[in-house]
This record gives sequence, structure tokens and C-alpha cells, in this order.
Amino acid sequence: QVQLVESGGGLVQAGDSLRLSCAASGLTFSRFAMGWFRQAPGKEREFVAAITWSGGRTNYADSVKGRFTISRDNAKNTVYLQMNSLKPEDTAVYYCAADLRGYGLVPSAFPSRYDDWGQGTQVTVSS
Repeated sequence: QVQLVESGGGLVQAGDSLRLSCAASGLTFSRFAMGWFRQAPGKEREFVAAITWSGGRTNYADSVKGRFTISRDNAKNTVYLQMNSLKPEDTAVYYCAADLRGYGLVPSAFPSRYDDWGQGTQVTVSS
């Protein structure tokens, strides 16, 4: 049974940084691409960032390019999202997700590509 557990969210001020973590179990983590998505109240879930199995390719939403960095540690079965220069519009619940059907080669931006999701961690950025 695949389990994804996010952590690291919190309440910060605009301009601050946070690092989110997603610990995975129940899968051969190093074989699969991983993604981060977010959902703000009243809005649809949106893509944030994704990374291939090796970390060799990444993909970012335009809204976070240059501010957020996705990375992974396959030895720790963990994917990270470093978020710098946070803005109030980054406020959302952040979810990590695993693409179990692919070969880990595509850092997809499409939620339908992902098979398993974590429970989410809240990030709130005050102005």
C-alpha cells in the first residue's frame, strides 16, 4: 500500500521560506516520477512542480519558477519542495503525488497522471 506523508507546512510572512517534505512508503520510490500540487480555497488543484526518478529533469509552474525548487533523495524515499520568496498567493494546501504508471521519465504537470496522493500540508503566507 502506497503511503505519502507531507510535512513542513506552516504560517509564514511574505518573503519567507519553507521546505516541504514528502516521505513515501509502499513503493520502489526511486523508480517513479513525483509531483507537487496545491489547492487554495475555492480553486481547483494546480500543478506546482515535478521531478523524474533520477532528479535529472524537473518541471515548474510559471508562477513558481525561480522561487521554488523540487528535489529528491532516493535513499530516504523523500521528495522536497524548497519554497523561497513566498507570496500570499502561495497560500494553499500542498500535496505530493506519485506517478506509478510511467517509467519515472516524465515530470508531468497533469494531475490525472498521478496515482497516489498524500493528505496535504497547509501553507499560509501572510502579507
